[in-house]
Amino acid sequence: MPYRAPLAGWGRYPVRECTVWQPITTQALHETLMPLPSVIARGNGRSYGDASMNVDATIDMRRLDRLITFDEATGVLVCEAGVLLSDLVASLVPRGWFPPVTPGTRMVTIGGMIASDVHGKNHHAAGSFCDHVDWFDLDLGDGRVMRCSPSENADLFAATCGGMGLTGIIVRVSFRMLKIETAFVRQRTIRVPDLDEALALFEQSHGSTYSVAWIDCMATGKSLGRSAILLGEHAKLTDLDPARLAAPLVRRSRKPKTIPIDFPNFALSGFNVRMFNHLYYAMQRPGDAVVDVDPYFYPLDAIFEWNRIYGRQGFLQYQSVLPLAESAKGMRRLLEAISAAGAGSFLAVLKRMGPGSFGMLSFPMEGYTLALDFPATSDNFALLERLDAITADHGGRVYLTKDARVSPERFAAGYPRLDEFRNLRAQYGLDRRFSSLLSQRLGL
Repeated sequence: MPYRAPLAGWGRYPVRECTVWQPITTQALHETLMPLPSVIARGNGRSYGDASMNVDATIDMRRLDRLITFDEATGVLVCEAGVLLSDLVASLVPRGWFPPVTPGTRMVTIGGMIASDVHGKNHHAAGSFCDHVDWFDLDLGDGRVMRCSPSENADLFAATCGGMGLTGIIVRVSFRMLKIETAFVRQRTIRVPDLDEALALFEQSHGSTYSVAWIDCMATGKSLGRSAILLGEHAKLTDLDPARLAAPLVRRSRKPKTIPIDFPNFALSGFNVRMFNHLYYAMQRPGDAVVDVDPYFYPLDAIFEWNRIYGRQGFLQYQSVLPLAESAKGMRRLLEAISAAGAGSFLAVLKRMGPGSFGMLSFPMEGYTLALDFPATSDNFALLERLDAITADHGGRVYLTKDARVSPERFAAGYPRLDEFRNLRAQYGLDRRFSSLLSQRLGL
């Protein structure tokens, strides 16, 4: 039976009272969808804004979490869409397998990873998650369940990858895992004094499998864009010291810390953020190290409910991508606007992206992406509109998975296949059946 509950994304903004259904089998899901006029699927609620909420009917997918088959020879995994990435990491890393692409948290569902067409620290080398998906079964809510792949119902496949759940509900998925020798990463930390050197180092390090930068978004002048860049490779047995060779695929057990309260507003003052960024930059020790997969790929998962740092009002994550030719100029303008506002983020991330995905609404394009958090205040809403304008001026776009407030006009300007997506939704009758607060806000 359904129940009413307040829902929000990870940013805790906005919050809406929704009717929630939680089917426990694919047949129950199918039967639940049939009579409902308008629904949206929800995974683990880790998209940041309003993408996984429908006031009338939100389908909680977390009970559809069965691993169906895994081929140890090829790494091909078939599972239900509600499986958490954390469960796959926990069960398959000890067997020598790792996700081919992973976002910065493992607390997401596989269906959500497809709906967002997530990217990771290896996008420049491996593309986004949907580049590794063989097929998925899609429930269209009207009695049809369709197998979608690059060669079968390819139009639905391209619309669903990055389509934010607006083309149906993903039921089962087949994708390819990556073979690894150890549960460790060979990490190289390099500090750079400004944005120009950061971008130059990314280009010089294009052969690295993984690369990401923490960037001091509050630095100004000659230090604008100073960063700590972390390059990474899956460690091989020959990279481990003798003590680790006894159990090379065992992840170290760590008890996560918890943020017990909502932080007060003064904790997020410009002075405190500047001090944090200054100290964090100083603490990044250049050099090589062998580290566990968790701190390299999922550093924030070590802190439960870290979203409470931004207070009860919630926060907005802003992530945009700029084309390669415009990245240097555009990133400089973005950072200047952020530092001038004195509203920078504790944790800002810069990444190099490879060629864009085939998904109609997939976020990636070849260039650079910047992601950072802001408390949900009126001043910051105004700042993000200025960042939208800078992004648009340089031919970029915002990431729907992180968004809670971009205007329909700014959104449309960044996604040239939007009309194709809308036409497909209308062709299959999906525009009447699948709807979210995000799709209503943006006219999708």
